[in-house]
Amino acid sequence: MAAATLVLKDVSKSFGAVRALRSASLTVQPGSIHALVGENGAGKSTLIKIVAGVHRRDAGVFELNGQEADFGSTAESKAAGVAVIYQEPTLFPDLDVSENIFMGRQPGRSWRIDKGAMYAEAAALFQRLGVAIDPRRPAKGLSIADQQILEIAKAISLDASLLIMDEPTAALSGVEVERLFNVARQLRDEGRGIVFISHRFEEVFELCDTVTVMRDGEYVSTERIADTSVDGIVAKMVGREVSELFPKTPAEIGDVVLDVAGLTSPGLFRDVSFQVRAGEIVGLAGLVGAGRSEIARAVFGVDSYSEGSVRLGGAQIPGGNPRAAIAAGMALIPEDRRKQGLVTEGSVARNVAGVIRRGLSRFGVLTTAAENRAAGPWSAKLEVKTSALDMRAATMSGGNQQKVVIAKWLATNPSLLIIDEPTRGIDVGTKSEVHRLLSDLAGQGMAILMISSELPEVLGMADRVLVVCEGRLTADIARDDATPENVMHAATHRDGHVAGATTAGGAGPDSQEVSA
Repeated sequence: MAAATLVLKDVSKSFGAVRALRSASLTVQPGSIHALVGENGAGKSTLIKIVAGVHRRDAGVFELNGQEADFGSTAESKAAGVAVIYQEPTLFPDLDVSENIFMGRQPGRSWRIDKGAMYAEAAALFQRLGVAIDPRRPAKGLSIADQQILEIAKAISLDASLLIMDEPTAALSGVEVERLFNVARQLRDEGRGIVFISHRFEEVFELCDTVTVMRDGEYVSTERIADTSVDGIVAKMVGREVSELFPKTPAEIGDVVLDVAGLTSPGLFRDVSFQVRAGEIVGLAGLVGAGRSEIARAVFGVDSYSEGSVRLGGAQIPGGNPRAAIAAGMALIPEDRRKQGLVTEGSVARNVAGVIRRGLSRFGVLTTAAENRAAGPWSAKLEVKTSALDMRAATMSGGNQQKVVIAKWLATNPSLLIIDEPTRGIDVGTKSEVHRLLSDLAGQGMAILMISSELPEVLGMADRVLVVCEGRLTADIARDDATPENVMHAATHRDGHVAGATTAGGAGPDSQEVSA
């Protein structure tokens, strides 16, 4: 019997006083796709970084293809046959596709690169993977999906025996996900071991053979996918039954808070009109690229628009002026928390106090003590899991980073909260916490505009669903009338019209995501 591709047993790792891994174990067989799941902060990333050569373990067994391993660098890990495919790969954008694949080992002599041979080898790799990518095209402008295929081609060219896919589908459309899955299955059939990390259970059950659950830095269980269920995995991940992922409670709907009329930005969206009332959660749904985030950014003033108006509490907000929007009581939690929502090298306290810092300063001086006083209550209220308010945001899990961004904007005491992809990339337990928070805020009278690519989230949390198709609102559907079929129908039919549940005719695909 062939040796296991990867064996990790009773692995521990500490960073100072923080114990990231206590007793973590993972065994991946050749010719299998093995899911690794757990809440944010469960230790998955640390475990993978040990395999990738970023960190060294403190104790425990680490074997690769039957041989003891202990990598001191990512180069050592790659040389041993490990390839990691991240959610957003890092490439050399000004080099072409083939140069990215063969960087540092281009065919030819020391003084001359044989570009013909390099392009031919790259073309053969893409043909083998069944994808159509021009080996000569620049890497700049490649979609995230094609960038990931590029990394997989690089791994095959290095004859990697172990591929680790870390949240690879978060930014992909349904077609791109299926293409990636086909490639993964082909690599499995060639005898390679694959670790697949994802918070999307429908993907885990569709693609993987086996699943390992981690919790609080420890190994919990390993089971065949055929022998378990989503409920069973969730219970093991969080250590409790999550009986209600979408804890939506009824709230009293009040007066109009946000009134958007005829908003137009050429090439992005056209004639967008809608209202959000106090105590109401309005879901903004649609396919990727439909214009949902662009509409939200225009409403908040990050982006300008050519026609239309935005009113908050009856007062008109000047376009292209986020300061005026914030002063009027508007808050925007952006889609990309790391790039747009956080100062990742800043502390928890500095991030939470970021928007209200002027009100905290005295004589132009902002002290750490003042930041801590402002951030402490919000950090506690949102149950941000951190040892101290001076902890760097970059070192926190995705779920805790999202809580910090939410705390930052709730500290401004807004009347309208716009939240874009509230639970992207965070675990099921934290998702439930975020959903409960949104429901509580609506119960307190806050107006909420929620943008999400996860259809169950939209249907589970929204009082009304607005659907966007190619920059136009095509449906305004009441909660009781919102179904996957009529939302998807409106999301794929540009000629639809905003007429409540009258868009319910026509069946769309049975999808778990609006972005499918």
